[in-house]
Amino acid sequence: MFPAALLTLLLVLSTTGSPVKAANSPISVPITSPPKFSNGTYNPVAHDRARLQALRDRSKHGKRFVNVPLINNNYRGCTIPVDIGDPPTRYNLFLDSGSANTWVRASKYVPTSSSSPTERPVEAIYGTGSFKGFEFLDTVTVGPGLTVIGQSIGVADEVEDFHGYDGVLGIGPVALTLGTLTQAPTEQIPTVANNLHTQNINTVPVDVLGIFFQSLSGSPLEPGGQLTFGGADSTLYNGNIAYTPITNSESARDYWAIEQSITYGNTEILRTTAGIVDCGFTLIGIATEAFNLYKAATGGEFYDANGLLVISDDQYNALQDLKFNVRGETYTLTRNGQIWPRSLNTMIRGEVGSIYLIVIDIGTEIGEGDYDFVNGYVFMQRFYTVFDATNHQVGFATTPFTDADIN
Repeated sequence: MFPAALLTLLLVLSTTGSPVKAANSPISVPITSPPKFSNGTYNPVAHDRARLQALRDRSKHGKRFVNVPLINNNYRGCTIPVDIGDPPTRYNLFLDSGSANTWVRASKYVPTSSSSPTERPVEAIYGTGSFKGFEFLDTVTVGPGLTVIGQSIGVADEVEDFHGYDGVLGIGPVALTLGTLTQAPTEQIPTVANNLHTQNINTVPVDVLGIFFQSLSGSPLEPGGQLTFGGADSTLYNGNIAYTPITNSESARDYWAIEQSITYGNTEILRTTAGIVDCGFTLIGIATEAFNLYKAATGGEFYDANGLLVISDDQYNALQDLKFNVRGETYTLTRNGQIWPRSLNTMIRGEVGSIYLIVIDIGTEIGEGDYDFVNGYVFMQRFYTVFDATNHQVGFATTPFTDADIN
């Protein structure tokens, strides 16, 4: 997770501010950034490889496997304060775009007049963590004017890992809930985002999430970004959003997954293939063959302490554009967009002043794995991203940070 899952390198979604109305009535809530990690406490390569393994485990072992690994107690991903019940109790839930169940710990859960047990067992396995409990229907509020009545939640009496969280709020595609109701494995559970749309059709006109991230290197007093329910906030991106359909690839289509090719300079390093867009993945992951071409072209060498490629000042100055080609549109990472924020080097066990590339090897050859790339947080920081469940598509647009020298 990076400042995850959403919103990852320590982003906290705040519902204390006033909602922001966007075009066509979607509602935005602000994301704010708490203090940064302590020096040397976060290894983005280890994090992303654990997340990849969780994705692969789910593909091999069935629908109950979802993809949120928790690396250690020192790393805190994105949380969203969620009110559950009437009167409400506030819970700090991990916000994850790679899973779709919402649950809270039984030790934290406060039943109220709105709580209704269904007595159906529910569980999910998250790679290195899991939960097991029973389904309740309850009132869930994620922000001002954003309330769901009778939302399915898990009340978990068995939880592995997830230290520091009261539970999880999943905003992935609803298909990720298949198999989590163990006595009804073919039944899908409508997500909070699904129900926000169906129950609040005037304020959340479509089942769409728009995600905008601020620069990590900006003032800590600045908002970390915006999460928009019901559409895209046109004040946060440039031009128009270009959409591409969710891929038909069997191994990836349950996620926010697309098809793209990648070019470094004028050389194609990854042919058109299926992969995942995941804000819970910190970096950009590509298949081994593509990574080796990128490594050779940039001259990067592995830095043992964090596993990233390190380059010299001269090699940085010589970096060419990294282009993501999606359905006729090209999304370009300039040289500055291909490096870790230098002001945060010590956080990832790096040296002050060194330059680390944010592209890593996912460990499988092209066409041999479940997917051939992951566009993670560092990609989404540069491009406004839309997860559109209504039309089964993902959209991108440029933002003021797309070409900015912020790293």
